[in-house]
Amino acid sequence: MNKFFIFLLFPLGLFAQNTFERAESYFKKEEFSKAKPLFIQHLKVNPNDLKTIEYLGDIAGYAKDWDTAMEYYETLLESDDNNAKYHFKYGGALGMKALEISKIRALGYVGDIREHFESAAKLDPNHIEVRWALVEYYIQLPGIIGGSEKKAITYANELSKISPVDGYLANGYIAEYSDRPEDAEKFYKKAIEVGGSPHTYEKLTNLYESNNQPKEAIETASKSLRIHQRNQLNYQIGKIAAQYNLDAELGINCLHAYIKNHSAKDGVPKDWAYYRLAQIYKNLGQKNTALQWIDKAISVRPSFEEAQKEKKLIEAL
Repeated sequence: MNKFFIFLLFPLGLFAQNTFERAESYFKKEEFSKAKPLFIQHLKVNPNDLKTIEYLGDIAGYAKDWDTAMEYYETLLESDDNNAKYHFKYGGALGMKALEISKIRALGYVGDIREHFESAAKLDPNHIEVRWALVEYYIQLPGIIGGSEKKAITYANELSKISPVDGYLANGYIAEYSDRPEDAEKFYKKAIEVGGSPHTYEKLTNLYESNNQPKEAIETASKSLRIHQRNQLNYQIGKIAAQYNLDAELGINCLHAYIKNHSAKDGVPKDWAYYRLAQIYKNLGQKNTALQWIDKAISVRPSFEEAQKEKKLIEAL
């Protein structure tokens, strides 16, 4: 009789394992609609499988279903309150939920968000993401309800000990948010010096753009393009050239390169590149060429309101 039951249970266990592995495979490929029902099926057989519960919480998060995500992450915390990752994910879901509701209701979430993020930071002294979350939490929150630049800097300095690049970026972010652009520039330049990733160059370029320093923005983006060869930078350079009427030749060449090498991962559709080319030719006083490009942008997307407005400006030349 015992052998009979073992025979019955063995294929059931094998089936459950295969279900989880298939679901996990779909999850890693970001095919969440296929992964979710398999994880739910697996959880019915293995109701205490924490990894499956975590995956289902993550899938809910990707779908921006924060209530469901919170339920799954809360279940994880009930099973293990000393897990930094669970506190971080639950606090993050609370934070995202707070952004979707009224400011008055969101106030009720503030304390819990801080509690779970700080718990995660204490439990894991090397947790980079939660320290970034705490930097944003303390710098963005008004002082009257707990915001504190001093505390934000404390967590930025903790980041410096774990990852110098993240530390410089975090301190740069705090300085930029607090309207200290010169300090932000120094920190972002240090981040480039130490790390030199595309993101470090992007932060400095965006800082220059937001502070009306287009020449410096183009120089920084151009340097990043030479090093990293990312097509998105061709668009960014072209955009700045168009907006500020700078270095038309460089802008035109970069936008043509962007169009030629465009793929979905570049983010900005090609019709925006056509729009920027029209702007540059308008700046050069070449009305007919500008009209050709703006018409091309509109033909691709007839509802392109910015292009419709730009066409009227070009026609008025």
